[in-house]
Amino acid sequence: MGYSLPELPKRDQNSNKGSFGKILNIAGSDYMPGAAYLSSVSALKVGAGYVELASSEKVLNIVATLAPEVVLAPLNRLEDLINQATVVSTGCGLSTTNTEIFEQTINLIGNKPTVIDADGLNILAKSQYKLTKNTILTPHPKEASRLLNCSLEDVLNNLKESAKNIAQKYNSITVLKTHNTIVTDGEVFYENHTGCSALAKAGSGDVLCGMITGLLAQNMEPFDAAVLGVYLHGLAGDIAAKDLSEYGVLASDLLRYIPIAIKTYTCSP
Repeated sequence: MGYSLPELPKRDQNSNKGSFGKILNIAGSDYMPGAAYLSSVSALKVGAGYVELASSEKVLNIVATLAPEVVLAPLNRLEDLINQATVVSTGCGLSTTNTEIFEQTINLIGNKPTVIDADGLNILAKSQYKLTKNTILTPHPKEASRLLNCSLEDVLNNLKESAKNIAQKYNSITVLKTHNTIVTDGEVFYENHTGCSALAKAGSGDVLCGMITGLLAQNMEPFDAAVLGVYLHGLAGDIAAKDLSEYGVLASDLLRYIPIAIKTYTCSP
């Protein structure tokens, strides 16, 4: 029997922000503050109740002016922040120079559901870390080639096998981002068919990371959160492209189309 798309997470009316998860997003660097903003706000847009961003002072100051809904925290409190979170995401705009922050994060998260993206993947590829099945990796093909220590051509010529190999090597769920993104735990596979060239813009992956994390925070199983995040992200891109063209969609535009994608998904048969 094939894999079926999951339902949206339930929204109990007798609830508060804690009912929908507390995310710690360890993201951004002085030259990539936008990644921290996009990955934080997209998690809220998809339904997470609380997002705390841990980053440098410069990044926190920038995000504070753009998104008052995001809670801000300094990196020197990382252990306490991780302990208090229900879900962790890391890597978006982090910079490969922040190896120590990434190592500390991996050593502290234990079995806590975690999404690793972007520079987190690049640091991971150079190290030996023990991950759990609660971990979701979201590489694009070049990052996948680093994780597998193979050529980009090898990945592009064997997308499904490459995704499977990453999942098995890192004991994780893998989201291999292509025009038809592949999600796998090494055994079960889902191939996505939403999305278009509008998503081929800097920052789009940060939005996807936040969306998956936001769904994970709402008590979805990691595989289902990855699949639904990928599907809704692509759907948001499709809807945005109809309004703005495939040329003109920015990653920041996707944020306002996430709720529309959710409404469309809810109304689908």
